[in-house]
Amino acid sequence: MTTAALLESPWHPLLSQPATEAAIALLGCWLVRRFADGRVIRGRIVETEAYEAGDPACHGYRRQTARNRSMFGPPGQVYVYQIYGRYHCINLATEAADLASAVLIRALEFPDTEAIAGAGPGRLCRFLAIDRQLDGSWLGPTSPLDLEAADYPLGTLIQTTRIGLTRGVDLPWRWYLAESPAVSRRDRRAEAEQMGVSV
Repeated sequence: MTTAALLESPWHPLLSQPATEAAIALLGCWLVRRFADGRVIRGRIVETEAYEAGDPACHGYRRQTARNRSMFGPPGQVYVYQIYGRYHCINLATEAADLASAVLIRALEFPDTEAIAGAGPGRLCRFLAIDRQLDGSWLGPTSPLDLEAADYPLGTLIQTTRIGLTRGVDLPWRWYLAESPAVSRRDRRAEAEQMGVSV
């Protein structure tokens, strides 16, 4: 995708926000996966995490490398990395080019599919056959990956801390839709505080 086409994308304004804002705006949107054989799978984004420059948990915290280059955008570029030598995670670059800023898609809810299929970044990438080959690709109507707008009310939004980190552990930069069965890990205390219910 050319820079001009990227700037004309309907997703450019949403993803040009700081990651902490884009992570909220992406909830309820649909991540679209197109396959070469014509198949299309859509998953509703129900959980996200934000990573920004200056955040010690951000992959680009120290510097840009060949491995994390896609995280530096421009907004709308796809950043895929591998963890534990077997699982992949998909992120969408945000805010501005040459800035380490991205949103991790942490859970997707797939229609007519068991919730476990999208409950976690590794699971959803396996279900959608997302791996490092898609790193550096772009969201778009002719690309393997795209976004579609949210088409029904989000429900209750929960804000809490991120998962599986050793740095930046206190930053409340994870958001999820409380009513979704596909959320990877619930924070019952945060739900009690933000929904006004007992634990």
